[in-house]
Parts: sequence; structure tokens; C-alpha cells
Amino acid sequence: MATAREYLNEVYEKVEKRGPHQREFLQAVKEVFDTIEPALEKNPQYMKWNILERLVEPERIITFRVPWVDRDGRIQVNKGFRVQFNSALGPYKGGLRFHPSVTESILKFLGFEQTFKNSLTGLPIGGGKGGSDFNPKGKTDVEIMNFCQSFMTELQKYIGPLEDIPAGDIGVGGREIGYLYGQYKRLNGSQSGVITGKPVAMNGSLGRTEATGYGLVYYTQEMLQANGKSFAGQKVVVSGSGNVAIYAIEKVHEFGGTVIACSDSDGYIYDETGIDVALLKDVKENQRERLTAYAEQKESAAYHEGSVWNLAVPYDIALPCATQNEIDEEQAKQLVENHVYCVSEGANMPSTIEAIEVYQANNIYYGPAKAANAGGVATSALEMAQNAQHGHWTFEQVDEQLQEIMKNIFATVETTAKEYGMDGNYLAGVNIASFVKVADAMIFQGIV
Repeated sequence: MATAREYLNEVYEKVEKRGPHQREFLQAVKEVFDTIEPALEKNPQYMKWNILERLVEPERIITFRVPWVDRDGRIQVNKGFRVQFNSALGPYKGGLRFHPSVTESILKFLGFEQTFKNSLTGLPIGGGKGGSDFNPKGKTDVEIMNFCQSFMTELQKYIGPLEDIPAGDIGVGGREIGYLYGQYKRLNGSQSGVITGKPVAMNGSLGRTEATGYGLVYYTQEMLQANGKSFAGQKVVVSGSGNVAIYAIEKVHEFGGTVIACSDSDGYIYDETGIDVALLKDVKENQRERLTAYAEQKESAAYHEGSVWNLAVPYDIALPCATQNEIDEEQAKQLVENHVYCVSEGANMPSTIEAIEVYQANNIYYGPAKAANAGGVATSALEMAQNAQHGHWTFEQVDEQLQEIMKNIFATVETTAKEYGMDGNYLAGVNIASFVKVADAMIFQGIV
């Protein structure tokens, strides 16, 4: 029998051969494979059952065209996807992303990550992801409705409350979820548990909007406390200015930290007095403006073009909440120069492999996205539970369960790292803990 490392290399070479241009997916696979060798050595049955080769191949990829009518009466066509990655632990669960950058590679990486993330929550859900290269920016409400109705007309053939439960992601908020569910209901009748992230008026869950950002801070606080630290009195930089970033900033301030910068796709604002969350929400949610509008309305704030990770001032904690691969090796070195001692991820795979190597070489406490941003999907699962019960929980009930889930995730990660002789290596703890749970479930279910 091959050694664990030989087996890992063999499977990775097959993945690379099948999709040599799927850069994001290959990166996600490599990041996991680089850390799970001890699990294969301890549990050789994973190699006997060829778990890795089965795990890296999605169970199903659905692609379809999405024709829709724009404001000028012209027919436009986009491409739609649903990657149903792994159902070993339960029905597929994962968001829909509407963004011009959406490709099969990005959705495969997101579905792969989602499988492990969902495993860590302890909830009975598998991993999936979907979306379209449609860009909602600049579109009218009617155009977005037309697109969402066309998208769901095809997607509804493949989803269901016990089969595949989509949610929101980049470009898919309450408005889009409402239109998507409305079309599903028109075609199939009322089944509120088929999609999560719904507005509260549509049997959505209180706390879902805040969940990913809050959960990120709850997880990071646990990691800090395990190392004798906390957010109190710390300077923090957050990338992004969507829901994840906004509510991470809000919770950091509640925990006594000060967020001094956040960003959008064009640039970032630096405000040494601390980001004004109320103003930020107004600019992004009501005015629907860029961050330049924040700087115009806040005297202490300055707007700069470019990446917030090029900011060269001392601070303590970095929370990347924007998009994949937003921190590269050079920017990670800038974090080190800024005396950052903790990086915890609110976005999916925001750090390149080279950036992670910089974190580890400099003993930076690192919270990988698969654990740190699991609060969103965890609360989506709580929304599914409420829908199944035909009930509605208070914000406090949801938030209390979210805190408990994130606390348990960190405890699992910390314990697993110690069990495998890698105390403090939270990346290894995340990947091994989540992998072992999925792999064991796959073995119990046979070759399917």
C-alpha cells in the first residue's frame, strides 16, 4: 500500500489532470491535502476506501442557461450553476453567488470548502454551492426579478427541503432570495424550508443577516482567549463592506476593539477614531453608495484607492471579509510589518497558500474560513429548523445558539490539533476535524 503522502500526491495529480485550469479549486484541494496526512496515517482505511478521490469529485454539477429580459426589452442570457458536492452528512447546503467572476472552478472550490465547513457545525448538512455570472449591480428591481425567476425556473428541478437547500452569497441578499423563493413557490407550492436567508416576513430567521459577521468575531474571540488575549483595546482592520464586514465591525466594537479601516472593490477608508457603523450601514444599505460617500460624510475618515491590505500602519487583528485570494504573500508580509498577530477569515479562502505560509512562519494566530465564517451556514440550518417546526425564534435565541456553535467549533479545532500533535496549528485542526467526520460518514454509507 502507498504511504499517506504518496496517496495524497497521486490523487492531487489526478485532480490537476482533470481540471488544469481550475485554479481556485486546485488551491482549495492543495490547502486541505497539505494538512491531513496525519489523519491518513492514523486511519489507513481512508486510503483503502479511496476517500480522497471520491471526496474531490462533486456528486453532481448542473449547468443551465438563464434567459431574461432587460429594461429595454432585449433578451439577455447568463449561465447558471449548481454544484452538489457532497451529501454524506445530509442534504446539500450552500449559497448562490451572482457575480461576473462566477465560474465552475470558483463554485467547485466553494462547494468543496462548504462540505468541510458544514461538517464543523455539527449539523446534519452536506456541501453545495451555485450561482451565475449575472451581475446585479446597476440592474433595476424588475431586471433582477426577471433574472431570478428565470434562474429558479430551472434550478427548482434539482432542489428541495430534504435534498438541496440554497441560500445567499455575494450578490444574493434578501431581495434576490425573495424573488427566487417566490418563483419556487409559484411552481411547487409553499415549502419555506427550500431556501434560507429569507426576509423575516417570509419565514426567515432573525439574526441571519448578522450571523456570518457575528460568528466570525465569536470564533476569533475564542481563539484569542485560548492564547490569553481578547478584542478589548485592540486595533482591527476588516476588508469588505457588505453584511459580513458590517456586522463583524459592529461586534468587534461591542467586544471593546476599534476597527480602523474597511474596504470595497475600489479602495478603502481609514478612520483612526473607529468606523462609524451606523453611517457605514446607511451608506451601503440605504444610500447604496461606494465608500467614497462615507469619507465625504465623516471628517476623520480618509479614502484611499487600492487594497486595504497595503495599509502600512500598526494594528493588531486582521479580518478579511471580502473575497477569495485578497491577501497574497507580499500583503501578508505587510501584516507582519504592521505587527498583526491574528488573522481570522470571514470570506471564503481570502488568503493564498503563500500568505498562509507567512502567517505560520511568523506565529500569527490563524482562523481559517472553514471554521471562522461558519456562522452563516449554521444560522441557515437554524432557519431550516424553524421552518420545519413552523415556528419563529427570537433574535436572542438564535444568537445564543450561534455563539454556542462557534464556541464548539473552536473547541473541536483546538482539541483535534492537540490530538494529532500539532498544538496551536488551527489550520491542521480545522482540516483534519472536518475531513475525518465526512470521511467516516462516507465509509459507513459504502461506495456511493
